[in-house]
Amino acid sequence: MKTYLTEQIKNISILGNSGSGKTTLTEAMLYEGGVIERRGEVENKNTVSDFTDVEHENQISVFDSVLYTEFMDKKINFIDTPGLDDFNGGVFAALKVTDLGLVVLNAQNGFEVGTEITGRYLEDKHKPAMFVINQLDHEKANYEKTIEELRERFGSNLICIQYPVNPGTGFNAIVDVLMMKLYKYPQTGGAAEILEIPEEEKEKALKLHQELVEKAAENDEKLMEQFFDKGTLEPDDVRKGVTIGFGTCSIYPVFCVSAKKDIGVARLMEFIRNVAPDPSMAAPAITTEGKEIKCDSKAPVSLFFFKTALEPHIGIINYFKVMSGELIEGLDLNNNNNGIKERISQIFVSAGKNRIKVDKLVAGDIGATVKLKSTKANHTLGIENYQFEPIVYPTPKYRTAIKALKEDEEEKLGDALARYHEEDPTIIVEYSKELKQIIIHGQGEYHLNILKWHLDNIYKIATEFLPPRIPYRETITKVAQSSYRHKKQSGGAGQFGEVSMIIEPYYEGMPDTTSYKLNGKELKVSIRSKESYDLSWGGKLLFYNCIVGGAIDARFMPAILKGIMEKMEQGPLTGSYARDIRVLVYDGKMHPVDSNEISFKLAGRNAFKEAFKNAGPKIMEPIYHLEVFVPSDRMGDVMSDLQSRRALVLGMDREKGLEKITARVPLAEMNKYSTALSSLTQGRAMYSMKFLEYAQVPADIQSQLLKAYEETEKEE
Repeated sequence: MKTYLTEQIKNISILGNSGSGKTTLTEAMLYEGGVIERRGEVENKNTVSDFTDVEHENQISVFDSVLYTEFMDKKINFIDTPGLDDFNGGVFAALKVTDLGLVVLNAQNGFEVGTEITGRYLEDKHKPAMFVINQLDHEKANYEKTIEELRERFGSNLICIQYPVNPGTGFNAIVDVLMMKLYKYPQTGGAAEILEIPEEEKEKALKLHQELVEKAAENDEKLMEQFFDKGTLEPDDVRKGVTIGFGTCSIYPVFCVSAKKDIGVARLMEFIRNVAPDPSMAAPAITTEGKEIKCDSKAPVSLFFFKTALEPHIGIINYFKVMSGELIEGLDLNNNNNGIKERISQIFVSAGKNRIKVDKLVAGDIGATVKLKSTKANHTLGIENYQFEPIVYPTPKYRTAIKALKEDEEEKLGDALARYHEEDPTIIVEYSKELKQIIIHGQGEYHLNILKWHLDNIYKIATEFLPPRIPYRETITKVAQSSYRHKKQSGGAGQFGEVSMIIEPYYEGMPDTTSYKLNGKELKVSIRSKESYDLSWGGKLLFYNCIVGGAIDARFMPAILKGIMEKMEQGPLTGSYARDIRVLVYDGKMHPVDSNEISFKLAGRNAFKEAFKNAGPKIMEPIYHLEVFVPSDRMGDVMSDLQSRRALVLGMDREKGLEKITARVPLAEMNKYSTALSSLTQGRAMYSMKFLEYAQVPADIQSQLLKAYEETEKEE
């Protein structure tokens, strides 16, 4: 395989809703480029991408597949991404290293939730896009409805390069309004016969051609002048205008295909070859220090790794993009993330499960390598010492607890989860000391079920998912006082310590108080010292030393604080963390022989516990800000479900073709929400949630939690 120059390379992400036909389209593109001799089919489990056992079993894309094809002296690298949002990590990785998003739509279903999700990702990353309406040969194909829905979302920036003449089971002809020709295909697909546009289609074709020309001219002053002079533009000038429009994300071309029959695929690739931006035209990559690195083959070599995969019989495969310079086999580079030297002993280009060895890759190209010691996704290798900005993955939306069924496999489970996280960074593993559980965070229940499949079948570890405990918080609502004496005598030196304290709820900016009315009596304190602690679990503890007259020696104050902190780590109500409390230790007693640190730690701990229970204790629960995007015909069902989850609906709006519901909802009510939402909407809704604050639980919920904790304590 020859070495392609930067300007000869196109990097494309294949995006779209599950079932739109992305994998089938990639097969057709590989076939048209001669990379494969026969097109595989998803149903037959013989496609070049989607080649893992888990993908065969589920017949969906779980991982992104890195592929390439050669077409008319250009190299097109494309990444086939999963269509389910549960596996969106592959989309984020692909968008990091490609320069154009090719969004595939199913002509039967039109604009789907997955299309909207993809559109948002592209806009967030400022990536240009084009649309391919697929499956136009299906009896239920509805091209006009699909275009109408796309226009509602993307407005006048949507420009039809093509439209089908006869969508449906007899689909075999496309009018191309850039070339102003009719492309007619055999019923079995393949090479088109290029004809003049029939009379009955000319009016429509001319109208769309004019829209395309005007939109292309808008992007460049010289083209606009030519347009005003001649009233039209030549095809090459239109292509130039579209390329400029890609750079500003102001134009979204639309193409028509039947990927399964290989209708329209070669013409689509020809357009990509001629019009899609090459890597040198994209914005420079940015380092973590804000430095711009241009895609220049003459610059020092640098690589960005965007994907790690584990394949049987091969081991770890690392996928990278050459960000600058020329990469040759045998080159030693420094890993700028950990300082370890790595040798690039072999270089491959990938067509899914097939890999072809090459000697060199230049800036802008995408490749793979093996046998690296300590390099993984988001790492930078290079000659100069800088790191590229990492891929920022989406916030997890779903969580569950996990445990090994055999205790002696807990360590093995931890190793497996760490390795799987390297392959799928959107799986977050949390070893929660607070909840005493291993919590797995992901993008949805399906996402975590795929993880479990790997644990069962690849790592051979039997596990079970458990409902995750909720990270409640405990605090107080009023002032309380308590005294506690710890006394223990068992021969020889004993233990003695007595502590008196006041506790009160704390809020930011709260003034100091030196006079309290407790049990009908006024108690005055004198503040000698103040300590403030930002708690790792949120909130604060303020610890005031108000001892006068030497009632407790100063050397015992840290022990009292330690006892209080221990009880805050295991709150008196439910064992949850306590927060936002001010403690004033104002009196106590000590013994000249028997007093020691352990005595005052226990006295402080128990005094705090008693005071806490008398200070109007309350349980706080985590509240999340929820956004749900749902088709209008499913609004009622989704609203009813949210109300059953104690959600407070903040507003409803229509945004980009979908209804948007915003709400505050307790985390405790969101277990398996992704599954419920999918069931309610037939998979047509999406949501995101973000931690908002802690808020007091309702009285009935608090009673249930206290009762459940008491039962647990009895059992233990």
